[in-house]
Amino acid sequence: MDVISGLQKMSVGQPAGRGAVCLTCKGICSGFQPHSWRKACVQCHCTQEDHAPSSDVEDDRKMGRLLADSKYAHLTAKVKGGDGLRVYKRNRMIITNPVVSRKDPTFNTITYDWAPPGLTQKLAVQYMELLPEERQPVAGTEGALYRRRQLMRQLPAYDEDPSHCHSLSEVEVKAMAQFVKSYKEEALGVGEVALPGEGGAAKENSGKQKNEKGSQELPNPEPTTNGTLEENSKKSQYHCSGCGELAALDSPVVYAERAGYDKLWHPTCFVCAECGEALVDLVYFWRKDTLLCGRHYCQSLRPRCAGCDEIIFSEIFHQETNGQFWHKEHFCCWQCGQGLNVQCGCSSRRQSKPV
Repeated sequence: MDVISGLQKMSVGQPAGRGAVCLTCKGICSGFQPHSWRKACVQCHCTQEDHAPSSDVEDDRKMGRLLADSKYAHLTAKVKGGDGLRVYKRNRMIITNPVVSRKDPTFNTITYDWAPPGLTQKLAVQYMELLPEERQPVAGTEGALYRRRQLMRQLPAYDEDPSHCHSLSEVEVKAMAQFVKSYKEEALGVGEVALPGEGGAAKENSGKQKNEKGSQELPNPEPTTNGTLEENSKKSQYHCSGCGELAALDSPVVYAERAGYDKLWHPTCFVCAECGEALVDLVYFWRKDTLLCGRHYCQSLRPRCAGCDEIIFSEIFHQETNGQFWHKEHFCCWQCGQGLNVQCGCSSRRQSKPV
């Protein structure tokens, strides 16, 4: 009920987190004051994710909207009375370990804000331990904050929901709807954590292969000089598609269904090919045999405005020689709003840049 009431109170398309402390300025900025159309603070000019103004409710709502109407809709749940709204069934994990002491027994509890779904606790813990400590999403730690900032950075709400965009025309809204529909059908995926050889369809193929081998008479193996046959058979033949190194048979890896189950990645290698960041909550976009985060997938297909950070769906825009793109109306001075095609009176125009 808390989630439902929280969602009902949220106003669609309105900037959230007003007053959130800037994690970059650290004291210089008194709190997040959203610009009317830039995804930045009017006080310090730092970005939204530098203030991390979102909440669990907002993040779960955004993820639910992203995964809805896709093959991963089973990771969402319908909100009662929410007029079809779906929210992310985020898998949290709580580990309780007894603390041995001479006094009365106590327990040390660790809560992960997110953990891969569908795993035994042992395998989920193994996965988490393979991540750098500062990237583990333990509640109340830098790792949890990192996850939240990456949710904002890699999967911005305005890449999927026109209500979070600034002044789209009817034509642009339709173009965006088709764009989102296409990437949900063709590129969006959620990684699957499993032991090597046990990911998705590979389980069925493995079972078939065992049955076929069982019906055939196998020749006696040749003796080896480098250990027993049993030891050799236990050596992994699975290579990480990221680093190329072997994947240990007893260590979890990540599969990407759209890439095919002949590929797998070490948990630390399951990253965006553009920004190199770990794919948050294992959400990936597959394009040209490459893993991308949502942000870099979208801007690989359409230009992104350097002013408002939104994907440009208008056919009329400004392009700089440095490769940056702008909505025509957003190519302007931070200080006075004067279009930069004309000299403005701000002495700091060149230093402050248009974004």
